[in-house]
Amino acid sequence: MKYLYFFVLLSFGLSSCVKNNPLPVWFEINNWTLNANPNPDTPTGELTNNFSDVWVYVDGKVIGVFELPCKIPVLVSGNCKVTLYPAIKNNGIASTKKIYPFLEPFETTLDLAEGETYTFNPTTRYYSNTKFWIEDFESSTIKFVKDVSVSSPNLDLEVETNSAIGPWGSYGHLSLNTTDSLWVGVTDQMLLPKSGAEVYLEFDYKNTNSILTGMLEMQVGGTIVDHGGYTASRQKSDVKWKKIYIDLKEVVSNTPNAFFYKQYLRTLLDPGVNSSEVYIDNIKVVHF
Repeated sequence: MKYLYFFVLLSFGLSSCVKNNPLPVWFEINNWTLNANPNPDTPTGELTNNFSDVWVYVDGKVIGVFELPCKIPVLVSGNCKVTLYPAIKNNGIASTKKIYPFLEPFETTLDLAEGETYTFNPTTRYYSNTKFWIEDFESSTIKFVKDVSVSSPNLDLEVETNSAIGPWGSYGHLSLNTTDSLWVGVTDQMLLPKSGAEVYLEFDYKNTNSILTGMLEMQVGGTIVDHGGYTASRQKSDVKWKKIYIDLKEVVSNTPNAFFYKQYLRTLLDPGVNSSEVYIDNIKVVHF
């Protein structure tokens, strides 16, 4: 009898808790749209993006970070300010999701009702004071100069236009084989901000061969230090255009003797293959 009484009390208590709990509000969040900023300090180039995730805030409090598209429950109601921040896979690593610092958040104020679903089609744009170094292969001069001291002599970065391959106009193309197996391209000198300032490399690629990125630290006096970066692995199946964001802040802010920087791309024929293709486009170094 004693245990039966306890069970009845427990059941009543649980029933009361469930009854008194508020129903969640549901946020259904679709993929980001990147719009042009009408007042940019410098040209922004083609507005491709891979903002794969969203950081969600309600009234300034973080709810979490979620892969898009998503539908999430939120225990809020009433008049609330909802703020969504575009997020990337930092350095292409799925477990490292970071708010991309150059983009405006999406903000709205809603009167949220318990149990209701609210759909968001978030838009963003680069802050107007964002600076860009761009190679989009649309001008007569290529900003990546072949390093002839190491590259295969007959392997050159070709500029092509084929809408079936590159949807944004012209693009760069490398066709590697066992004879012409190595290409290294280096940019002109860049002056980049230090002291913890955000600096990123972003580019679109379609590849059946790995692509290595890196930076050259140009010191006063002529010393050059090579900071190898990250590798975009070759696509073995379902080959398609992808976009990657490479964080350069650590390199730039921790090289106090650097006067200028040069970005480079390097591709060497992967082991076990006789030929491969690399397509690149919309290469940008981005900072404030």
